[in-house]
Amino acid sequence: MSKVSVDNTISMVLDKRRKKKNGKYPVKLRVFTSTPRKQKLYNTRFEFSEEEFSSIWETVRPRAKYKQTRKMLQAIEQNAWSVANELEPFDFELFEKKLFRKRRDGTNVSYLYGERIKELRSMDKISTANNYGIALKSFGRFCESEKKKIEELSLFEVNTNWLNRYEHYMVEQGKSLTTVSIYIRTLKTIFNKAIEEKEIESGYFPFGKGKYIVPKVSNKKKALTKEQLKQLFEARPKSPQEEKAKDFWFFSFACNGINIKDILLLKNKDLDDDKITFYRAKTISTSKGNLKKITVYLNEFAKEIIDKYRSKSLAPNDLVFSILEGEQDPIKQHTKIKNFTRFINQHIRKICEEHDLPIISTYWARHSFATTVIRKGGSMEFVQESLGHSSMNTTKAYFAGFDDDTKKDFADQIMNFG
Repeated sequence: MSKVSVDNTISMVLDKRRKKKNGKYPVKLRVFTSTPRKQKLYNTRFEFSEEEFSSIWETVRPRAKYKQTRKMLQAIEQNAWSVANELEPFDFELFEKKLFRKRRDGTNVSYLYGERIKELRSMDKISTANNYGIALKSFGRFCESEKKKIEELSLFEVNTNWLNRYEHYMVEQGKSLTTVSIYIRTLKTIFNKAIEEKEIESGYFPFGKGKYIVPKVSNKKKALTKEQLKQLFEARPKSPQEEKAKDFWFFSFACNGINIKDILLLKNKDLDDDKITFYRAKTISTSKGNLKKITVYLNEFAKEIIDKYRSKSLAPNDLVFSILEGEQDPIKQHTKIKNFTRFINQHIRKICEEHDLPIISTYWARHSFATTVIRKGGSMEFVQESLGHSSMNTTKAYFAGFDDDTKKDFADQIMNFG
């Protein structure tokens, strides 16, 4: 017996390639697609002799003692067809994902977050995976406040009212709307993926006009003025740790606001006398069809920092800096990058406190670069290219605006027609 569609065949077969010690063969679920021409066999818990399989499955009317077993095989086949019929076009990976899980898992929030986290980790997007984990814990605490277990939460329950209650709960807990926005965006992605995989109808999507609007909060501009940059650059560190932190912060600033992860992943082959060229690690998996190679021309300061901290090996595929040397595991790499970023932030903060400067982080180097370029007359398009952004809106968010001196100079010069 088997069931056939135009493109697919699903059937129960006796896999006779290898006989077991008890003289029986395993029964497997066979799925065949004609476009592309491909076959896969999936294990079941059943095993029969050739005679038993014929009596149970291949006959039109099985004897009474075989009827229950036949019904169980039919249930496996029917379930496989039920899953296959949901997929258009058919996809083996998605078919397997849906087949080997509990029926309700497709709309279970905890399950879907777990799958998303595994997917992100497989792409070495450890930081994003961690953000999903933190968001899920936050939803879990909210569910507890409503006497419900997060493990039982379904997408069908996450409606406009639920989201408004969650936002109110978070604000009452002293959390910012920015935090609320970050967490809920992960949930929005989960919904979109569930709709794409036909787990839930698009009508259940709780976001958008007339539904829940994700808070859009203006970010605090994280850029130093030219006077503050000068003061920080001229500050004398009180320890080797502060010196190293300051060096790498200004290296980031001097090199188009390159972030710390990309600095630590630079290889010797990326260096070419007076410039470095690289792809942002953040965009390698998200913008494969539109990857932009960033070119940074090195000034004397940047060259000095490379000479000062460069690894001993000059092999093309070896790292310029030794922080991640010999570490290939993505999770351990992520931890080391995070620890080094924390090291810079910790010690640059000490320098700032000592000199009455704003408390900054590595993130400020990127914003300060963008803002300094524009205040010096550079175009927004130049900054977009320098930062490797695909969207001008992203670039605009990095600009902290014009300072008062620039505005005053402009006002003084506006009537100068000479």
